[in-house]
Amino acid sequence: MWFTDITEHDTAEGKLYCAAVIDAFSRLVIGWSMADHIRTELVTDALGMALLRRQPAPDGTILHSDHGTQYTSWVFGQRLRNAGLLGSMGTVGDCYDNAMMESFWGTLQLELLDSEQWGTREELANAIFEWIECWYNPRRRHSSIGMHSPVTFEVLYHAPDDDH
Repeated sequence: MWFTDITEHDTAEGKLYCAAVIDAFSRLVIGWSMADHIRTELVTDALGMALLRRQPAPDGTILHSDHGTQYTSWVFGQRLRNAGLLGSMGTVGDCYDNAMMESFWGTLQLELLDSEQWGTREELANAIFEWIECWYNPRRRHSSIGMHSPVTFEVLYHAPDDDH
């Protein structure tokens, strides 16, 4: 089960939009994309990264999103079908349907976005990249996965069983 969504944040240059895909099992951000626009390619790029990183088996992975126009577009639906993903959408106006993504965005907001005023989109994009790839995925601990980081949780899960 994967979750996806988009957030935005202001800079002195204007808004920066970020789309992300999270694996519900480990809380690992497996795909992300940033741009100065909110067009469909923002979410298809994030999905593309997730597909490259995970290479899911056809018809074995569900991708859950909200009803944003990017996720209801023909292009995104076609990308899901071509990848063999099963699309899922929550009810309109219900933030709890995508609570894992909302929690992730809240953590990003608290730990990074609100920490300073951002001058340029590039400056903010670099900070988000570092936060996801150098902090959140490899080091940030989560109570829902035994106080491990997403990377550590996956390593422990896939480690050979020493009892055999």
